[in-house]
Amino acid sequence: MRYVSTRGEAAPRSFEAVLLAGLAEDGGLFLPETWPTLTLAEWEALRGLPYPDLAADIIGRFTGDTFAPGVLLAMCREAYAGFTTPAVCPLVQLDERRFALELFHGPTLAFKDFALQLLGRMFDHVLARRGERITIVGATSGDTGSAAIEACRDRAQLDIVILHPEGRTSPVQRRQMTTVHSPNVRNIAVHGDFDTCQDLVKAMFNDAPFRAEMNLSAVNSINWARIAAQIPYYVASALALGAPQREVAFSVPTGNFGNVFAAWAARSMGLPISTLIIGANRNDILARFIGANDMTARPVAPSLSPSMDIQVSSNFERLLFELLGRDGAKTAATMRAFRETGAMPVPDAAWRAATALFRAHAVSDEETVAEMRRLHDQGYAADPHTAAGTAASHHSPPDDARTPIIVAATAHPAKFPDAVEQATGARPALPPHMADLYEREERFTVVPNDLATIEAAVRAHARRNM
Repeated sequence: MRYVSTRGEAAPRSFEAVLLAGLAEDGGLFLPETWPTLTLAEWEALRGLPYPDLAADIIGRFTGDTFAPGVLLAMCREAYAGFTTPAVCPLVQLDERRFALELFHGPTLAFKDFALQLLGRMFDHVLARRGERITIVGATSGDTGSAAIEACRDRAQLDIVILHPEGRTSPVQRRQMTTVHSPNVRNIAVHGDFDTCQDLVKAMFNDAPFRAEMNLSAVNSINWARIAAQIPYYVASALALGAPQREVAFSVPTGNFGNVFAAWAARSMGLPISTLIIGANRNDILARFIGANDMTARPVAPSLSPSMDIQVSSNFERLLFELLGRDGAKTAATMRAFRETGAMPVPDAAWRAATALFRAHAVSDEETVAEMRRLHDQGYAADPHTAAGTAASHHSPPDDARTPIIVAATAHPAKFPDAVEQATGARPALPPHMADLYEREERFTVVPNDLATIEAAVRAHARRNM
């Protein structure tokens, strides 16, 4: 298995190289040269497997010879052993055709744990074999940071620095990051929004001398390994509802496009997915694209679903590359135009190809509150992001009324207690292992939106630990 850059100028490379590189040196994102596809018999053989075994099978189709036989399976079993339910990602029926795919039973209560608990182990294994040390830098709108820190804390071969937008995460999200006092962890709060943080991370990767000096790597979903590790839960849930003999649809609350792209990747492997529904919030760039081919960036507006407060969806570049016939030069030119003008000129034919599969709905805060209340009254507690997913599935369902809709329940309601209490009158409690979160000491640094200042902070942290 080899990987190519969406911008066409980076040399193809192995999974191991892609894992460590994160972002391609031409600024693009990595994708497999070809998509592995499964036969009917292979899909059927996966049905009923324990989740770690299914995950190892699916992810192993992307890792090539990076891991010796049995190593990836052992890592998957270890990564998911700490989840609070043996099912790892249980399905809960919401109504006659909707099911919540609960992705919040990991250590930080969000779907990011599925990929990052595994990535931390992958990094350690590969780096120990190579005798190397890396510095991971990442940007978060709330959940990636805590999941990455939990996965990477105290690991011998790496340091991690996470940027979050000051005042734009929930208190629980922030404290999950800033109360981890491991020596290899540093948190930085940036004046700005998530797009600001994401731009700074990309700028560090594009600063070739700094990238080489720090041996930078990434845990954001710009890292292909993140996407690969999210594909299995789409496979597991579809098989549980009758695939491959039956089509399913997914409704995914997403801002950065990584989670729904993992579902797209599962479909590219042959999983029978009829429709992918995007649940957006007031930061509606993805909904505007699907609805009217309007990929125009606007200022980020705070919402009740802060993990989706994003206007520049990094992973959309992967879909764009596919829509443009895997033409790296066209993809690079389109992304340059987006950066220069704030508007992405997607050809009409490519847009129409996207709308054949994708639907989208921008869910207002008022709709989010109403949906959380409706679900609560029916006996289901949902966080605001999950509510955006269920609301979008009602607004833009698949054409065939017999197709089951699997809604990605991406976060535990206790991560957003203020929003849940506003909607339902009930304040969700943190699980026992986080019960004292508000009593723990926070440690983070507030910095301006300045690349030199942030590079200096990263350098100081990494050098201290060398």
